[in-house]
Amino acid sequence: MANVAVAAPVAIPASLDAPARRLDAAAENGATGARVEQLATQEEALEALAQPNHDPHVLPSFETRATSPILYLPPLLSSLPLDVGDAHSPAPFPAFSSPSAPRPLSTESRLPSIDQASLALHRALHHFRPVTEEYAKTPYPDAFNWSELELPLEEEREWYCVVFRSRRRDGSDGEPLYEADKKAHEEAVQNGGLILYWYGTPHPETGLNLATCIWQSRTHAAAANSRPHHIRAMRLAAASYERYELERHRLRKVKGETRLRIEPYDGGDVGW
Repeated sequence: MANVAVAAPVAIPASLDAPARRLDAAAENGATGARVEQLATQEEALEALAQPNHDPHVLPSFETRATSPILYLPPLLSSLPLDVGDAHSPAPFPAFSSPSAPRPLSTESRLPSIDQASLALHRALHHFRPVTEEYAKTPYPDAFNWSELELPLEEEREWYCVVFRSRRRDGSDGEPLYEADKKAHEEAVQNGGLILYWYGTPHPETGLNLATCIWQSRTHAAAANSRPHHIRAMRLAAASYERYELERHRLRKVKGETRLRIEPYDGGDVGW
């Protein structure tokens, strides 16, 4: 059985795996003009992050006086093809009142195509989130709110999940890796298959982190490995991480059920 070599699911922003540092989002992203540098709470900072013109790859900083720790960021969903009916009309979101219900982010690039079942999953993943602060060391099926995500009864499909558990090397220069990963992420969306990318923040004590992505198929994930920006990101990752572990899972939706099943990847093709 051939293994799919993946240095990271797609793009791991350097600032998420390095010691906290202040960022001026207005300087990083002039189109938005939103400064998150001086926001007092996590909720306010995440709201600025979710503005429509904000670059989803730019991570804001949060003041130490924030009322709660930074545990994770919203899911980053690949933008839908223009010919999909709700490409410009995302699903309604709950009021932005808690980090447990953040608005999802979207990519600048759009998927070239998406099938009906994957579109249903894309909609459900707007509400994707971890259910424990210890997600970096928790088994994948138990780390996220899979039981809360529902798809139509008639849908039946499988998707391919890649999980990247890591700890950054002290003193590593993350900027080159960040730029390469950002380009690799957009490259993956443009070439098709990537539905969601999610990343956490390093555990304050262990430094461990987790990132994951969900693909329409294993073939799409394998094809992304040969793209130039992904190859560059793979090379840079070796020098940036003290340790990293890859896991692969099969995400299943059975006809007649609304809930998703997470199973270990046991070989063979997944999805299409």
